[in-house]
Amino acid sequence: MASIETLLNKTLSSIEQVGNDELYFLTTEGDKFKMYHEQDCCESVWLEETIGDLEDLIGSPLLMAEEVIESPPESDNYESATWTFYKFATIKGYVTLRWVGESNGYYSETVDFCKVN
Repeated sequence: MASIETLLNKTLSSIEQVGNDELYFLTTEGDKFKMYHEQDCCESVWLEETIGDLEDLIGSPLLMAEEVIESPPESDNYESATWTFYKFATIKGYVTLRWVGESNGYYSETVDFCKVN
């Protein structure tokens, strides 16, 4: 596993979204990173919302790459939930990715990030 901060100061050449549960980040140096959730059993984790334009992250060094984890407001729809925000910025703009994880409380609701090449 890698930290999202690994992308700090790197320049992205592309971002590919696969469904609502995988993103691939390709750097100009040829490194490829995957953001996803390693499914275990009884949990669901998905990319709920993208605030901003992913194109703003292409072609300029990332000046911000951070992860913020919060508990969402209480709900009767799940026993346990986690919101994970990924905040990125270049000189062209800001993008926030909001991932949602829900489970019965016994399984991971986190987002995984790793280098894939």
